[in-house]
Amino acid sequence: MSIGATNARPYLEVKDLQVRFETDDGIVQAVSGSTFSLERGKTLGIVGESGSGKSVTSLAVLGLHRTRSNAKVAGEIWLDDQELVTATDDQVRKLRGGKMAMIFQDPLSAMHPYFTVGSQIVEAYRVHHPGTNKKVARERAIDMLARVGIPQPERRFNDYAHQFSGGMRQRAMIAMALVNDPSLLIADEPTTALDVTVQAQILDLIRDLQEEFGSAVIMITHDLGVVAELADDVLVMYGGKVIEKGPALDVFQSPQHPYTWGLLGSMPRLDREVRDRLNPVKGSPPSLINLPDGCAFHPRCPYAGRNGNRSFTEVPQLHGDVHKVACHLPPEARTEIFQQEVLPNL
Repeated sequence: MSIGATNARPYLEVKDLQVRFETDDGIVQAVSGSTFSLERGKTLGIVGESGSGKSVTSLAVLGLHRTRSNAKVAGEIWLDDQELVTATDDQVRKLRGGKMAMIFQDPLSAMHPYFTVGSQIVEAYRVHHPGTNKKVARERAIDMLARVGIPQPERRFNDYAHQFSGGMRQRAMIAMALVNDPSLLIADEPTTALDVTVQAQILDLIRDLQEEFGSAVIMITHDLGVVAELADDVLVMYGGKVIEKGPALDVFQSPQHPYTWGLLGSMPRLDREVRDRLNPVKGSPPSLINLPDGCAFHPRCPYAGRNGNRSFTEVPQLHGDVHKVACHLPPEARTEIFQQEVLPNL
């Protein structure tokens, strides 16, 4: 590349990602054709029910499906102009924990119970900084523990994961993820097991550290409140597919897919009168081994019969400019339904 030339590719770019698992019961189509991108300093929220493909997508980016012999990954994953699907195991291993890192949902199971928290952070640092002596690595680990808000970091350095509270364990996991200044940080349900006060502290911490490090952040969650607070863009997944994506403000103010309407309707609201019951999305998520014909959401969609029955036979494709949706309902029909039938009940 010549001096002064600019790279037009986003920092992270995923194209037509396909992830499937071969099982005794059949082939699990965990992710089918996901495409998205993310720039440094921005946050992408990926939302959907369990089994929608959120975590499988993030593990594919990190290259963690390589350890499973029954996993097949296809498509393209570009990180800082390097393609990861076709990269060697050694190349991906050098990037994982260095340029890209992950905050797991349950730090107690993600951290080793037989090693101190500090020693695990030191190991994560020295793997990507070979030749660094233990004293320097220890100082780096203590500094990171302090930066994520753990009191008395010099003393807590020698504690084990079970000696930390849930919120402190999550902070320690964040310290381990950030010890090498990753430019891509993936947070997989990072606040699920925490009480609301600690949740808010962890989200504030992630936001502050993102501003400090300039990292690109992927926030995987089923909690739309978390997405509304942190995300610049939103990806809604269902049945292994991206069914809606766009700027967070657009998706929340003018959602286009009936599944997104259902997710928003199932959220508790503090600015409205309390209802006796929330409105959950009726029905169950589809089997990824035997997806329904046509639109995967049509068995649960109350509007599936309003588009000439296309939902039952034809798989909808993402369409739109900045705000994209995979739905057979015409735009004017979606607007009318949302304004007259959905919005009054949100």
